Amino acid sequence: MNIAGMNIRITIQKNEIVKDKYGNHTNAWTDFFTCWATPVQSDGSEKQEAGTTNSTEALDFTVRYAECLEGLDSTKLRIRHDDDLYNVTAIDPMGFHHRSLKFRCEKVKR
Repeated sequence: MNIAGMNIRITIQKNEIVKDKYGNHTNAWTDFFTCWATPVQSDGSEKQEAGTTNSTEALDFTVRYAECLEGLDSTKLRIRHDDDLYNVTAIDPMGFHHRSLKFRCEKVKR
């Protein structure tokens, strides 16, 4: 693991149910963990839907292992870097050595 390569700051967000002042339950993204990461451009993909070709930008973020990141569900996470949002599609424990985690992400289209 190249510590010097971890040069961007990311925030991992969780999708949680929150209660407003009236007692209504809604889904909201809350900041969960902030850390330094190494971004790696991975292969994007193209899908053909309804006669148009849609491309997706894929990016992998490698972070140092932390106990609070163990056992997370990738379907309820996203990563925020600057003004860009990335949905987490998979979490790779990098050989179960508890040194680093790799988050495989796709950029959210807005």
